[in-house]
Amino acid sequence: MTTIKELSNLSGRRALITGATGGLGRVFADTLAEQGADLILVDLPDSDFQALSKSLIKGWGIKVEIRSCDLEVQSQRTDLIEELLHSGLGLDILINNAAFVGTSDLLGWSVPFEDQSINTWRRALEVNLTAVFDLSKGLSPLLKISKGGSIVNIASIYGMRGPDWSLYEGTSMGNPAAYAASKGGLIQLTRWLATTVSPGIRVNAISPGGVFRNQPGEFVKRYESKTPLGRMASEEDFRGAIAYLASDLSRYVTGVNIAIDGGWSIW
Repeated sequence: MTTIKELSNLSGRRALITGATGGLGRVFADTLAEQGADLILVDLPDSDFQALSKSLIKGWGIKVEIRSCDLEVQSQRTDLIEELLHSGLGLDILINNAAFVGTSDLLGWSVPFEDQSINTWRRALEVNLTAVFDLSKGLSPLLKISKGGSIVNIASIYGMRGPDWSLYEGTSMGNPAAYAASKGGLIQLTRWLATTVSPGIRVNAISPGGVFRNQPGEFVKRYESKTPLGRMASEEDFRGAIAYLASDLSRYVTGVNIAIDGGWSIW
C-alpha cells in the first residue's frame, strides 16, 4: 500500500510558479520545496528573487531557477515557453498564480464601475486569463510526458460569487469587473483543460477567499462577520491545498475548483 508520505513526495519533479515572489507565490514555493520539488520561479524583472531563492535552497536543499517574465507581454511568454521546451529538463507542475488583483494600483481599476477603463480590463484579462491559456498550451508537451503532470490555477471566490458592495462602504477598496470576469473565466478554463489534456495532465483550481493584508478595520470586521470560520485567511492557509493538488495525493482528481475561504461561499 502506498503511504501518504510517498504520495506527497515531489522529489525528482520540477515545478514552475508564476507570481512566485508575491504573498501566495512564496508560500506555494516553500510548500512544494518542502515536498522535494525543484522550482522555477517566474515573476516581473524587478522582483526580489534572490532572497526567496536563498531561503528555499537553504531550507530545503532543492534546485531553484529564476526567470524574469512580464506575463502581460506575449513575446516574453513565448520566450519563456521556448526556453523551457528546449532546456531538456522537463516540467511536472505548473502553478498559474500571477494576476492583477483587487488591490492592484492600476489606473481605472479599483474605482466605480463607470470609471473602470477598457485598457485596464484588457491588461487584466491578458495576465489573469490569456497568459494562463498561453502557458498551459505551450508547456503541455512537457507536462504530458512528466512523472505526474499537474496544472493548478489560482482563481478566486469572486470568480464564483458576485461582490457584496456593503463590505467596501467607507473605504477606498473596490472589486473590479475585470478581476471577477477573468477569475470566473479561469475556473471555466480549468474545467475545459481538464477534459482536453487528460489523461496525461490533471488540471485543478484553488479559489482563495479574502486574505488579511492590513485592510481597513471596518472592511475586515464586515468580512469576518460573513465568514463562518470568523476570520480572514492568511497565506499559510493555502499550503495544504497546493500540496494536495500538485502531488499524487490528488492523482485521481481533475477539473475541480477548491474554495479555501473559511466558508464564505456557502451562503
